[in-house]
Amino acid sequence: MDKTNGKAAPYGVYDIGNRGWVSVGISSDTASFAVSSIVSWWEGEGKELYPSSKRIYINADGGGSKGSRNKLWKEELQKFSNQHNLEIHVSHFPPGTSKWNKIEHRLFSQISLNWRAKPLTSLLVIISLIGATTTKAGLVVKAVLDEKQYQTGIKITNKQIKKWNIEKNKFNGQWNYIIKPNLE
Repeated sequence: MDKTNGKAAPYGVYDIGNRGWVSVGISSDTASFAVSSIVSWWEGEGKELYPSSKRIYINADGGGSKGSRNKLWKEELQKFSNQHNLEIHVSHFPPGTSKWNKIEHRLFSQISLNWRAKPLTSLLVIISLIGATTTKAGLVVKAVLDEKQYQTGIKITNKQIKKWNIEKNKFNGQWNYIIKPNLE
């Protein structure tokens, strides 16, 4: 956050094919923003890379905007599943273990190295530096600006929850579940 230039909030998708997608938001870090970033990746790159895929797999932190108990996260994922007819397999990292997530080591650490000692003076500079991140192992990163304003404090009703098509895994179902399309 900069009083003159505003806010830049990066949210990333790391594809095990050694590709990164980072949406840089200018609003709040909400579940809507997190899922919008995933949708942006899917529409901008994912469905072209995986045209026959009927499901995607997401490793997510256990708390925050994409937390295992965040109802808005699940509501937005249900909308994504419905819109793109995809099964969304989600596994949350247990509390205190989010640093095990590959996105931290394979994407964001590389972005940090790339912009080290460079002043982040504007959104254009931030997006350019993120998008210029590469590694000897062949990491490719695409960065996009998300100018939407995401509302905070959205409450999900029991009526909305009843429409979710969620199958909890037998092993730690609160952290591991599948959201299936609910095509009504």
